[in-house]
Amino acid sequence: MNNILYVVALVCAVWVIYDVWTKQKMDTGMKLVWTILALLFSIITAIVYYFMKKK
Repeated sequence: MNNILYVVALVCAVWVIYDVWTKQKMDTGMKLVWTILALLFSIITAIVYYFMKKK
């Protein structure tokens, strides 16, 4: 069960980081903040990012 959670967390972090650095029009500081948050709190960050930025 833990392995599945780790894989989901990794996929969420990679998705947020990829989307922020390739598709979003924001300054570098905000991109760094989203990247750090994605690395620290991957699943929660992905949920918050989806509802705040992806609309």
